[in-house]
Amino acid sequence: MAGADEHVVVIGAGPCGLAAAISLQQAGFRTLVIDAGCVVNAITQYPTYATFFSTAEKLSLGGIPFITAEAKPSRRDALAYYRAVVSHFGIRVRQYEQVLRVSGRAGAFVVESERRGAPRTTSAGSVVVATGYWGSPNLLGVPGEVLAHVHHAYGEGHHAFQQRVVVVGGGNSAAEAALDLWRCGAQVTLVHFGPTFDKKIKPWILPDLTNRIAEGSIAVRWNARVSAIDAEQVHITEQTASGQSSASIAADHVYLLTGFAPRVDLLRELGVPIDPVTGIPSHNPETFETVVPGVFMVGVVTAGFDANQVFIENGRYHGDKIVARLRGVAAPVTPGVSRDLDGG
Repeated sequence: MAGADEHVVVIGAGPCGLAAAISLQQAGFRTLVIDAGCVVNAITQYPTYATFFSTAEKLSLGGIPFITAEAKPSRRDALAYYRAVVSHFGIRVRQYEQVLRVSGRAGAFVVESERRGAPRTTSAGSVVVATGYWGSPNLLGVPGEVLAHVHHAYGEGHHAFQQRVVVVGGGNSAAEAALDLWRCGAQVTLVHFGPTFDKKIKPWILPDLTNRIAEGSIAVRWNARVSAIDAEQVHITEQTASGQSSASIAADHVYLLTGFAPRVDLLRELGVPIDPVTGIPSHNPETFETVVPGVFMVGVVTAGFDANQVFIENGRYHGDKIVARLRGVAAPVTPGVSRDLDGG
């Protein structure tokens, strides 16, 4: 480790990656963070007017208070806070630099990256993968999914004023998008493969959406799956009491809000086995070290396909256990999470 450029390279500058960098840096490890986008890039992709489910203090890092006027911080509040945290701790972050591969072994890893076509190589004693899941949506695998008017993330609804919109999904993202689009004057149809909304819908969202559906302001097609998308329509297959039937819904904009999958390519290429059922990379949950010595992971990537298990609230403590492992002391106990939250 002594001869490496960095003691630790953290791949991913989301809140959990930053939290790990703070813990490592405060423990005396020379730490560098590399991200393909900007600091907390995933949060920049949240809906413009999004509000976190979690309270501000449970999103804070490094003991720096997260003070907001409202109990639940907004997307804008979070972006400002995490910029301040990076500046306060002097975290070195190389932004807009894509990590292409990691090779080597503990004490002598080589991190190959690229920024605007220029290659770069960084040596590190250990590597922490904090790549999250944003940018790797759960694809439906249907014709037309890549058309220009089809999106896997939602920003805001103004552009859909007086437009026909189909929102696919039954979780928080789909529910909030449907409501926002309707309030912006869109003609909204919600399509979900289940008979009702997911059980984890935010409690203040569900009554509003249920009322809009009941009054006919928002249309809904339950037990329906998208079979294809073209320039003018979304084609669905519905399961009814009498069997399957096909239908088409006119659409100027389509939002496939079906969630994201963890980004584990780097771990897989390093030789870390990925459980095909859970999507969880093989690791020690007490230290977050993978089966490849010196390679750790933090944040939502540790939860595999069940992203609702890890959030900023509990993922921000993962770095402390890595520090304990590198120092050879007992890992600290991670505080529990009492409820479902946004962010990760």
